[in-house]
Amino acid sequence: MQTEIFKKIDSYKKYAIKLQESLIKIPSISPQDGGKGEYDKAQVLLKELKKLKFDQIKIINAPDKRAKKGVRPSIVAIYEGKNSNKTLWIMSHTDTVAASNPEQWKTPPFKAVVKGDKIYGRGSQDNNQGIVSSLLTTKALIEIGQRPPVNVGLLFTADEENGSKFGIEHILAKHRKLFSKNDMFIIPDAGNSSGTFVEIAEKSMLWFKFTVTGKAAHSSDPHLAVNSLNAAGHLIVNLEKLNKKFGKSDKVFVPPASSFECTKIESNASSVNSIPGETIIYADCRILPNYKLSAVQKEVKHIAKQTAQKHKVKIKVETINYRQTPKPTSVKADIVKLILPAIKKVYRAKPKPQGIGGGTIATFTRKAGFDTVVYQRNDMMDHMIDEYCKISNMLGDAKVFACAIMEIR
Repeated sequence: MQTEIFKKIDSYKKYAIKLQESLIKIPSISPQDGGKGEYDKAQVLLKELKKLKFDQIKIINAPDKRAKKGVRPSIVAIYEGKNSNKTLWIMSHTDTVAASNPEQWKTPPFKAVVKGDKIYGRGSQDNNQGIVSSLLTTKALIEIGQRPPVNVGLLFTADEENGSKFGIEHILAKHRKLFSKNDMFIIPDAGNSSGTFVEIAEKSMLWFKFTVTGKAAHSSDPHLAVNSLNAAGHLIVNLEKLNKKFGKSDKVFVPPASSFECTKIESNASSVNSIPGETIIYADCRILPNYKLSAVQKEVKHIAKQTAQKHKVKIKVETINYRQTPKPTSVKADIVKLILPAIKKVYRAKPKPQGIGGGTIATFTRKAGFDTVVYQRNDMMDHMIDEYCKISNMLGDAKVFACAIMEIR
C-alpha cells in the first residue's frame, strides 16, 4: 500500500506546480498590512476540495469589515477514516506577508516562476507548501480508495501572520465541536533543509511599543528641545540588560536562549533639520517557557522608567502581543512517535524533536490540549526576498504525512 501511495504522490508533480501557480498569484495579505485578506485564495482551494470529493467540507467565516466580503475565511475538509472518533489534522495557513522591496526580487513576487526544483513567489513556502503537500496526501488516499485508520482533516486557516484572531483562535472558540479530545495535529510551517527539525515546543512571545515623548525644535536650537530619538536610542541600549536578567538557556531550542530585539521605528521627523518630539519604537521578545511574561513586562517597564527619568522624556510602554507558551508536546506523544519514523523512511534522515523561537499556530492547539508537531522540510525562506519552495519537498512531505497516517493504531 505504501508503494502505491508513494507512486501516486510522485505522479502529482505537474498538479502541484499548477496549484502553486494559482495560489501564488493571489496576494492573500491581511487588511492589517494593507491587503484584502484570504477570500480569493479560499475560493481556489474550495474548488480543488470539491473536485476531490472529501466527505465533509466546511467554510468558517470570521467577520472582519476590513477584508474582502467582510470575512476572513478558513476551510475545513475531512476525509473519513475507519475510526471516525479521532482525527489527524494537517493545518496550514492561507495568508501571506507582503512582498517587501519588490524591486529587489529576481522574479515577480506574485507570479510563480519554476527553475529546476524550485518554485519562486511570495507564499510559495510560507505556507503554500503546507497547503499543497497536505492536499497531495489526501488526494492520493482518495484516488486509490484507501480509507485511513482515522479521519484525516485538512485545516486551511486565515490570519496566521498577524496573531490568528480571525483564524484558528476563532475556530477553537466558536467551532470547538469540530474536534475530539483524542485528535492530534501536524502543522507544516517550520523546518530545515535536511528535514530533521521536528518542532515540539515554542518560546513565549512579547511585543512592545514604546512611545518616547520629548520636545520638538529646530536642530539649530537643541537647547530648546528634548530629543526623543536620542532617548529612544538609550532605551534600545538599556533593553539589552534583559539578555542577562533572563539569561538561562535550553538546548531543546534553536537558538537556545531568550531573545530581546528592537525591530521597528516609525517616522518621527518631517525633515533632517528637525529634532523629533516623539519617537515610536518596537521590540520583539521571544522568551523561554520557564520565564513568566509578567516578570519580563515588569522589568521592561522598570528600564523604561529609568531611561525616561535620566533623559527627561516620557515613555509609554504598551504590550501589543502577549503569548505565554503552553506546555510542550511530549516526545512520547503518539504524533511524535508517528512522524519520526515517517521522516526517516521518506528522507533517510535522523529527525530530532526541538523547540523554536518563532511562533506558530501550534500555540493554540497545544493550549487547547492537543498533541501537536510542526514539521516541514524547507530551506527556511519564510518572509524572504526571492522566497521559493522546492517541488521535491512538497512531494516528500506529502509522503511523510501519508506514512504517519497509515501507521495510526
